[in-house]
Parts: sequence; structure tokens; C-alpha cells
Amino acid sequence: MRLALSQLNATVGDLRGNEAKIRDAIAAAKEAGAQVVAFPELAVTGYPPEDLLLKEHFLQEAREAVDRLAEEAEGIVVLVGFPERADDVYNAMGVLADGERRGVYRKMRLPNYGVFDEVRYFQSGPGPAIFEVDGTKVGITICEDDWVPDGPIVAEALAGAELVINISASPYQAGKPAERETMLKQRARDNLTAFAFCAQVGGQDELVFDGCSAVYDHAGHVVARAPQFAEHLLICDVDVHAARAARLRDTRPRVRRSGHPEVPCLGRFSTGAQEVATAAPQGEVFDILEPDAEVYGALVLGTRDYVRKNGFEHVVFGLSGGVDSTLVAAIAVDALGPDKVTAVVMPSPYSSSGTQDDARLLADNLGIACLELSIKEPMELYDRMLAPVFDGRDPDITEENLQARIRGNLLMALSNKFGWLVLTTGNKSEMSVGYSTLYGDSAGGFAVIKDCPKLLVYRLLDVRANRDPDSTIQQSIVDRPPSAELRPGQVDQDSLPPYEVLDAILLGYVEEDLGREQLIARGLPAEDVDRVIRLVDVSEYKRRQNPPGIKVTSKAFGRDRRVPITNRFGG
Repeated sequence: MRLALSQLNATVGDLRGNEAKIRDAIAAAKEAGAQVVAFPELAVTGYPPEDLLLKEHFLQEAREAVDRLAEEAEGIVVLVGFPERADDVYNAMGVLADGERRGVYRKMRLPNYGVFDEVRYFQSGPGPAIFEVDGTKVGITICEDDWVPDGPIVAEALAGAELVINISASPYQAGKPAERETMLKQRARDNLTAFAFCAQVGGQDELVFDGCSAVYDHAGHVVARAPQFAEHLLICDVDVHAARAARLRDTRPRVRRSGHPEVPCLGRFSTGAQEVATAAPQGEVFDILEPDAEVYGALVLGTRDYVRKNGFEHVVFGLSGGVDSTLVAAIAVDALGPDKVTAVVMPSPYSSSGTQDDARLLADNLGIACLELSIKEPMELYDRMLAPVFDGRDPDITEENLQARIRGNLLMALSNKFGWLVLTTGNKSEMSVGYSTLYGDSAGGFAVIKDCPKLLVYRLLDVRANRDPDSTIQQSIVDRPPSAELRPGQVDQDSLPPYEVLDAILLGYVEEDLGREQLIARGLPAEDVDRVIRLVDVSEYKRRQNPPGIKVTSKAFGRDRRVPITNRFGG
């Protein structure tokens, strides 16, 4: 069977735009001689549509889009994800053939953990389903349906499905593509069926979808795989009858068939494939990226889509000469191109010549515009204004925060005047412990690396440098001890544990929900554990006011990790 998987970058709510993309992909799949073309979960609306699903007119327009797409389903079977409004709302897959919608499969297993809230919006589907095309039985599932061993794929395979197609919107986090592929291979092996995984790609607010659509044979071998972080139409010829032959030699399905209910068939279709002069069989296999390169790709795609899908054409950020703003600069250039990026150098009396010179040289190396706005005079003006009120009190963190807020004001002024989106440059380690200034360095529209721990920041700079042998990133930026440069001689490690210790504590406390004693049992210093836990807990109110940013770890702040601000449970 010739199969097409359309790895689509849908935009949430852009029903007409998504419909047009789907229509174009159907035409391309037909031209390639495909008998079946699949599109991702909720492809018509984009994923996740969240509370748009509570609007009756939104659901009606999605249904009308599916009906129009059905007219294109001549000589091919089209599988497309959409929200179906029936007695309730279902996360559904339309089976389009012979110019009409011939059937609907409804997602059975609704995830309600991590970033998922599907129980808030959907009713579970009643059971598995298959259809038949050109004499081959095909099972159909949606995303989470196959994330458990006993999902509908079991009944569908026992009902004779030689190929199961799963349409999905699987949000990215570091390491997930390889883990997901291991699991999908196991589903194919366990059920002796070829398996096709059609995934969404693209950025949606804080989520990134990596794509990596793939086809596996009944033994779990990769037959075809699409690239990560890019739209792609994957065309693949699948030997579906190999699964049938394998079942003759394996008695396990005979034992398991007992007690399974009959699976309904949504229709039997003929595409006239025997009359199509097909090209040579295809089955591209793109490699899965190395772990850190994969994260870098997610950040680039997430930034590009957030900027463009929200109608911005240009970004601006403060460039300090430190590693965090350097990484944001590189990501912005790779996402948008240097002509769409402006950096602002904002020296104070405490800024070192080394960091400022590095910032200017980096901007020049990257080919981006660089503005210079000294904050010396605004600092002096604030000091004079506040002197009568602060009389008798020594300078402290108040004056440090004023510097950050002056910089934030300048960036937001540029944003207002020119319509540029402000990118913030704080990393996860520092945001975790409140090492940022509200309405200062946290002021902006998108936080590119808010879910990247500090040690990951350094590794991502290595990824970028290794990709470009004549690196545009100076080694002096990487080698210099991190510093906010808000007072003379300041370095981050004056206020924080070494980043090797800090990131280890945060991994356990934030991402793994470990307590104090468990962290200390890992060999982490008790004094540092106590200090970091306290800082994380008291900084929740700050993090709630930070802009959205890209999720790359197992538990990102925001829609993933949800802890009350008013909370007296420590550790």
C-alpha cells in the first residue's frame, strides 16, 4: 500500500488556512499515487484549541471545513483530525472517501496530565474501528490511544488490521522522540501489524511539536521517517501483507482473540490503485537529531512560529555579552534571519568593557542591527528622585532592580514605537530561584530559554558553535563567569550555589517533585538544598508574571507545573 503522512504545521483557530494546507497535501498525495493520506490530530483546528472548543460556532465551522475537504477525497482515502460536535464533543478522525465523509473514529483515551486537559473538553469515544481500502484492513487510532499497551490497536489487529494509522499531536520535550519511537516500535511488534504515526509539527504558544512522523513494519523496523521540526509529506510503500504472513507463524493472536468484541468497519473503499502508474517505491528515513541539537531545533522552531503566527515581523532584546542573551541572539537569527533581529546594548557604570565589547562584536558577527542606549543618566535621575525618600538607607537590591527596570522600559519603548516583539533572555535556573527582576529583565513578549537550565544553555551554545566551524560566538563569552553586573565585582555565584549543584537540586525538586531528604540523599549539600527550596517556593508569584516561553524539559513552569502562590507547605 502506498501511504502518505502529511506532517502539517497547523495554526490554532486558522480554519481556512489549515483547510487550504490540507487540500494542497491531498493533491500532492494523489499525485504521488497514495491510496491513503493521513493528517495530524485536530489538524483542521490546530492543537491544542483549548477553550475555543467551548464555542458552538467554532465547532460548526470545523465541521464545515471537513465537509468541504471530503469533496477532494476521490481516488484516495483521507484521514483528518477535527473536533466533532455530536451528543458531546469528541476528538475525532474523519474518514473521507468517494467525495464524502464516510465515517468517524473518536479518540478513546484522553490524556489529562502534564500539559494536557482533554477531559475538560472531550468525551471518550466508544471503541476501536477499522476500514478497508483496496482489500487491506486498516485500523485507526488517535495519539494517546496507543500510548498504553492495551489500547484499541489490540482489538483492531485481532480484527485483521494489517496496518494501523495513528494521527497525533505529541508535544516535544527533550529526549521524547527517541522514547516515543521505542514505544511505537513495540506496539507494532506486539500486535504484528505495520504501524504509521502521523504527527503535528510546529510551535503553539509554549508547546513545540517536533513531527518525526514514521512508518514501522510488523517487526518494529523503521520503514520511513520524516524530519524533525519541519513540514513534510512522507510517502511510503508498506508491505501490509507481511503482517498477515507473520500471524500464521505466531500463535499469540489466536489466544488473545478470545473475548474481544467485534470491531466495526467504517467502510470498504476502492481507490483504483491498480490503474495508477506509480513512481518507484519511496521510504525516506531521516535521522533523529542528537539530544542537544534536538533541543536547539525546538527552540528555533518555537521562536519562529510564535513570532510569525502572532503577526510580528521583527524582534528585539537586550544583549549583555553573557551566555543567555548570546544564545537568544543565535536562536533569533536562525529562526527569523538577521534582518529581522535587533539587539540593544545598555551599559551602566557597572558594565565591564569585556562584556560590552563582546556584545557589540557578537552583533556584528551575527549580522544583526545593534543599538546602544546608556542607562547611566536615567540611573542618576532615579537616584536624585528617590534620595529624599531613601535618606539614611544604604544602597541595596533596590538600586540593582532599578537598573533592570530601566532596561526593560527602553526595550518596551522600542517595541511600542516599531511594533517589535521583545524577547526576554532569562534561563530556567535563575527563574526558578527568582534571580530576575519583575518589570525589568522579565519584561517582554516571549521568553525563548525560560525552560533551559543554565548548564543546558552552555551545551546549546556548543551545538551552535559546532554547526559553524568559523563560529560567530566568541569563546570569551562562554569562559567569563556569569554576572548580572548590577554592582561592582558581582558574579552570579555570590548569590547562588554553583550551577552544577543548583541545576541538580532544581531537577529533583521542580521536575521530579523530590523532597528535602531525598535531595540530600542524592549527595546534594543540605545548606544549598534548604536555600534553593526556599527560593523556589517564594518566587512562584514572579514566575506567574513572566511571558510565555518554550517547553523543552519534562516539567516546565506555567501550564505544566502548577503550584499555588499562597502556600505554606515548604519543601
